[in-house]
Amino acid sequence: MPRLGQYRTLQADKIVQTVARLERRIQERFPDAGLVRVATELHEIARESLVRSLQIRQPNIGLRLLIGVLITFLVVVMGMLISQLHFDREHLRALFDPENFVQVFEAGLGSLVFMGAAILFLASLELRWKRQRALEAIRELRALAHIVDMHQLTKDPESTLRGGPATPSSPRRTLSPFMLNRYLDYCTELLSLVTKIGAIYVQDFPDPVALESVDQLADLTSGLSRSIWQKMIILDRVVGDIGEQSWLSGNPHVLLSPAVPAQNDGESTAASG
Repeated sequence: MPRLGQYRTLQADKIVQTVARLERRIQERFPDAGLVRVATELHEIARESLVRSLQIRQPNIGLRLLIGVLITFLVVVMGMLISQLHFDREHLRALFDPENFVQVFEAGLGSLVFMGAAILFLASLELRWKRQRALEAIRELRALAHIVDMHQLTKDPESTLRGGPATPSSPRRTLSPFMLNRYLDYCTELLSLVTKIGAIYVQDFPDPVALESVDQLADLTSGLSRSIWQKMIILDRVVGDIGEQSWLSGNPHVLLSPAVPAQNDGESTAASG
């Protein structure tokens, strides 16, 4: 029986296990593909997210003590300066003179603003440090999402299925419809897990800036996945028209069948780099 509330939060360790399983699946299906290295990198980032998210979530006691000491020091210094002021009757009359009062008021207000800004800066130091850690991690995930997209750029289902004259720089198209479908599906799974890892960082750290960055990451991966799904729809439609066996028998340059692992999936140099 599932524990009450188990499905109300993301389980970071379960996400790591899912990434590890996906890495094994890609390795077994495409042992020599660059996508395996991408999955391995995502697995490493997922493991790092366990430590990073914990550091972001937990209070930094040492930093809080230091900030508390500095704020106390500022308040004590301000109090000492105020205690050194002595006013007699003549000074009070001079103070309430319109010209003197404006000057004293401006000076006092400036000091208070400076003191408040210093205290606010120190008080928000921990939040800004955690935000920077979260944004750096999300930036890594955004770069990895683009790398996944680079690996599927040359996976054109129509060119693979219908053929056509190739140029010296054309990528090798050695994947059968089944293998091409699996490759594209793995790419969408990687993109989905990229978003899930990003959500780990803000699950217990509801900072507006970090939340917005994760939302932007989700929009990015959704858009990339949408373009991949369009390729899969085209693949499904064309294969449905001509049949995979007909395509295999009519293309003598096909090196792979659905049951044979890919040895070289024809990735672009930019993607594999």
